[in-house]
Amino acid sequence: MARRRFFVDTPHNGLAELHGDEARHLTRVLRVEPGQRFEISDNGAAYLAEIAEARGERVVFRVLEPIPAPPPVVSLTLLASIVKFDRFEWIVEKATELGVERIVPVAATRTEKGLFEASAKRSERWMRIARESSQQSRRVRMPEILQAIRFDRAIAELADYRCFLDEAAAPPLLATLPPARTGADQIAVLLGPEGGWTDSERQLATASGWRSASLGPQILRTETAAVAALAILANAWMV
Repeated sequence: MARRRFFVDTPHNGLAELHGDEARHLTRVLRVEPGQRFEISDNGAAYLAEIAEARGERVVFRVLEPIPAPPPVVSLTLLASIVKFDRFEWIVEKATELGVERIVPVAATRTEKGLFEASAKRSERWMRIARESSQQSRRVRMPEILQAIRFDRAIAELADYRCFLDEAAAPPLLATLPPARTGADQIAVLLGPEGGWTDSERQLATASGWRSASLGPQILRTETAAVAALAILANAWMV
């Protein structure tokens, strides 16, 4: 059974600390004791470690040895139009599990009014969800979650391959991929809001070099499209 992984402060002198709710869970719920082993990450490297001290909201790990970490399959950025926050949280969780490096909330023309302004107050919660999902999926690094931006700034995002998902007539996502692919590629996928893109947004994205792509004839919910597209893209760069 795989050991649980926790994100900690950068180790110093062979020791690393965990504070707050996660430390409290270890001490009061799991009732950990010195000598028990876990995996830890300082958001840069992973280590095998053992409990050196566990009291209240503070757990101290003793680093035993580094854990080899495979390089990312590809660098993925998800620019996701903001939807109702419970569903956007689901996008953050699943995108993290699927290996994205950056998540950028986007306000499109049909984004529900008020969500863009309210998103700033949600960023801390989104980062907490990304942290928990990163630990569950045993990532070495958590994804970066940026502040929300407007559509015109989103289409200025630079990447080696850029696609925007569209329910309108568009080629299948797999058909739009470059034939030569390496792990060094930078990939950006732009996800539309409920109600889809406006014709003006489609024209602006195309004029800026984004490729329109389809996930099939069915109309998918935003969060479903996010998972489907990211899974396809990650696997396409694995082969």
